[in-house]
Amino acid sequence: MNHFVIADPRRCIGCYACVAGCVESHRKAGLQAYPRLYILHALPAGTMPIQCRHCEEPACAAVCPVRAITRQDHSIILNESLCIGCKMCALACPFGAIIAGGTPVPKFEFNVGQYTYVNTPYQADPMYLREFALQERLSLLNWDVGQKTISVKCDLCYFSEGGPACVIACPHKSLSLIDDETDYSAEFVEQIKSVAVPEEEKV
Repeated sequence: MNHFVIADPRRCIGCYACVAGCVESHRKAGLQAYPRLYILHALPAGTMPIQCRHCEEPACAAVCPVRAITRQDHSIILNESLCIGCKMCALACPFGAIIAGGTPVPKFEFNVGQYTYVNTPYQADPMYLREFALQERLSLLNWDVGQKTISVKCDLCYFSEGGPACVIACPHKSLSLIDDETDYSAEFVEQIKSVAVPEEEKV
């Protein structure tokens, strides 16, 4: 079974700590300083991050023309150095969990609302996605001058011994890593069911 991270919308408060942790951990690892997850606001169900489910039969890997997406150690990994930015994987993903992004070039200014950010090696990577409209943020047609499009997706922070940064950063423990050591007790299964099925649809 592939490993993946699942969220409990009953605990998520939409604080974006998971997004910040994701960006920072990948920046330190020398990868794209871009979030591998995004926050979905679905009232009245609540808020929760959306990220790669590491499918057993990944459609993204099947359509990648350069084989940049492969299965490694119970997860689906995207090799950013091989990605050509064709966006086929983002179109094929049934969860919308692959984002065609990329780190802005140094000293490239971009405006979000009333704020102006400059992405330089001397500044922390800005959380500019927070104020973007969802449609604009995730649009496959979105692009910036001087920015190479690179698809990014959750890689479970394979480079970190501590595990996924989003799970560590979440202050309310709404994110959980599902792996071979996960407790599949009756209580755990009922918790997953209660999250997946809306109250009005329960029998």
